[in-house]
Amino acid sequence: MKAIQMTTFGEPDVLQYKTIEDPQPDNNEVCVKLYAAGVNPNEAYVRTGTYAFLIPDLPYTPGFDGAGIVESIGEGVTHVKIGDRVFVAALLAKRNTGTYAEKVVCDANTVHLLPDSVSYEQGAALGIPAITAYRALFQRANIKPGETVLIHGASGGVGLLAVQMATSFGATVIGTASSEEGKQLVKSSGAQYVCNHVKVDAIDEILALTNGIGPDVIIEFLANENLETDLKLIAPYGRIVIIGNRGTIEINPRLTMVKECDILGTAIFNIPKKEYEECLIGVSALLKSGVLIPQVGNRLPLSEAKQAHIDILTKKAKGKMVLLID
Repeated sequence: MKAIQMTTFGEPDVLQYKTIEDPQPDNNEVCVKLYAAGVNPNEAYVRTGTYAFLIPDLPYTPGFDGAGIVESIGEGVTHVKIGDRVFVAALLAKRNTGTYAEKVVCDANTVHLLPDSVSYEQGAALGIPAITAYRALFQRANIKPGETVLIHGASGGVGLLAVQMATSFGATVIGTASSEEGKQLVKSSGAQYVCNHVKVDAIDEILALTNGIGPDVIIEFLANENLETDLKLIAPYGRIVIIGNRGTIEINPRLTMVKECDILGTAIFNIPKKEYEECLIGVSALLKSGVLIPQVGNRLPLSEAKQAHIDILTKKAKGKMVLLID
């Protein structure tokens, strides 16, 4: 099969498009013929060999998310059958076989049915973004109906799914984006309010939308820039969930005392197996009910995975980037 394979760590040019041996499923494993693979920043970090959460054995085929058709199954697999349309979220896979390939083999519990109304590209836009959004909202922030949720960078792959999930649960959602196109995406995904990215001089705008109280929950994608602002914005007893961070920041801890708020970190490579499976079941249910409508952003052919890794870290996201597989 055709696949992206790396035999050393480094810059994007270590991602080589080549022919490798087809993987075969073992007991409780599923082989999926892929038509699309999701691209995540995590995969670019793994490629460097310096990512604290995962340094894989080489040679290695990257990719955690994808969608396609079940080609074969191992013994013990009962929830899917050959020919089923499925999406893959193989974050905790035990094998060095990833989704940047024509086929992937992964644990059966990471493969779930894809409704006919959802395209393969949309299916590939689930995985890490959907699990991240679900965990941040329901397992870490424990949002409740009627609360107000501020989602920074809501036009990205995680942000748009978080908007849809929080809105469907009865929360009032404030999303931020940097472009008019991004704002329209956030609004169409269900956010009641859409603002420019929140800086210190824009705090009053958010406070005005919350009757001066502030949001009960803030989903934060760039804590090294925004955490001090978040602490000034958050409602008393609120929760700030940090999903992303790219450096350090100096904050005044007294702000946490005045608000008695919680700062909660989350990194899905740390997620306990049971909670990971709960996330996937929840995501599948939301997808089946029509609550989740994954938004696909840039599309590139599998052979251009190098360019995808450059773009994922340098361009503003509007939906999920995917690789198309013939």
